[in-house]
Amino acid sequence: MATEHDDAPIVLGIETSCDETGIALVRGQELLVDVTASSMDEHARFGGIVPEVASRAHLEAFGPTLTAAVERAGLTLGDIDAVAVTSGPGLVGSLTVGVAAAKSLALGLGVPLYGVNHILGHVAVDVLVDGPFPEEFLGLVVSGGHSSLLHVRDIATDVVELGQTLDDAAGEAFDKVGRLLGLPYPGGPHVDKLAQQGDPEAFAFPRGLSKPKDLAAHAYNFSFSGLKTAVARVVEGFTDRGEEVPAADVAASFSEAVADVLVTKTLAACAKHDVRCVVIGGGFSANSRLRSLATERFGDAGIEVRIPPIRYCTDNGAMIAALGSAVVTAGLPPSDFAITIDSQMPLTQVLATA
Repeated sequence: MATEHDDAPIVLGIETSCDETGIALVRGQELLVDVTASSMDEHARFGGIVPEVASRAHLEAFGPTLTAAVERAGLTLGDIDAVAVTSGPGLVGSLTVGVAAAKSLALGLGVPLYGVNHILGHVAVDVLVDGPFPEEFLGLVVSGGHSSLLHVRDIATDVVELGQTLDDAAGEAFDKVGRLLGLPYPGGPHVDKLAQQGDPEAFAFPRGLSKPKDLAAHAYNFSFSGLKTAVARVVEGFTDRGEEVPAADVAASFSEAVADVLVTKTLAACAKHDVRCVVIGGGFSANSRLRSLATERFGDAGIEVRIPPIRYCTDNGAMIAALGSAVVTAGLPPSDFAITIDSQMPLTQVLATA
């Protein structure tokens, strides 16, 4: 059966910003295939991402992942109309592997190249799941390195950053608390699972930048460093007294504090800007408490909340292909083949420049 996207360009998406090698193909707003190879197990024994290990893993995984994606889609490389690749932000070595591969492919195939923003991809991917975006919405991107609130009128051409994390991002804070509680790396999923067994009101952990004196200057900014320190003090207190740490209660109370701040500040931004839809993306959007609290509180306020399935929360090629497709549809000019990677690429910059 023909669809409205049958005549749309086929965009190849390449994601290599950290430890996942993601390759996807998108036609319009239709996902054709999404294949991911992860080097997470190689980093686990070090307790965190090792950039050199990640770069080498991308080099080894890129060819097989690309081949698998094209074959599963029932296509050939010659069917690709454009190549989109993460140009930033991310790890320098990992980004370099992806951008170099994308340039080679685009040049060899004679198709345009688009170096796109990794963080905006976490928002863009939702269009592949929940359909076209409304004319205006807020994007809450929460991951290991970013906690950002965006006002979006067009994901390809009109994105305004309302706020961001001033220190630890939500996912980063979860990983650090996981280490405090002696949990395996990455800590986020383990803290989330443990929290489901605990009491979220056991400890009154602080809500960063939420006091009246803070809101004037930081209404939509986030800070989780103080919260992480508060957790550390509680854990140390039990340890110093020779008592068993109530890990489940600590995890639950910590999780509640993070989710509460994220949802509360986003709700305030919705009211301020009269926006009735929120899209939540990024690795931390897989967190069960954030999902349930967002669904509950946004629903009570009559605000639509869109959160992609967990498979699209972590880094993947589909998010880059989706953003690339949006850029192509918007008619933006391709990136120059002289583009370089930008590990600190600002969130309001959709395309890389030479």
